[in-house]
Amino acid sequence: MMQMQIWALLAGGAGGEAVLREIGRGGGGKVAKFQIFNGMLSKVAGFITACKLYIRIKMRKEPVEGQVQWILSYVQGGTVDVWKENVMEELEAGEVEYEMVEEFLSSLKKEFRRGEKEWVKAAELRKLEQRGRMMEEFV
Repeated sequence: MMQMQIWALLAGGAGGEAVLREIGRGGGGKVAKFQIFNGMLSKVAGFITACKLYIRIKMRKEPVEGQVQWILSYVQGGTVDVWKENVMEELEAGEVEYEMVEEFLSSLKKEFRRGEKEWVKAAELRKLEQRGRMMEEFV
């Protein structure tokens, strides 16, 4: 309650009512433009922090599944696409379920802390072709 009063005072006068309505809806105001995560090791910690912040401000009432899907929508490009496809397949098959979004973010952090070189090599192996057939067809 005190936080709402502070927001109203900071917003000043009639504008304070708009801020209170926005907070009441769980919107919490505007946030910075969200960046795409492409699997770079140096970017994983910042990406996870930004996800947590955005979810606290804008998606607090969303189910965990929706939060995970939203995060995955910002995971794209290069070798990270292979990881994303695998996660999506596991989710769709019901092989994995997250009770809290922090569990998913923890698995993302763990996966990409392995190092970019490993991921690049693994992705290159997965993309190998022989006579127009992908490596998975031979396994």
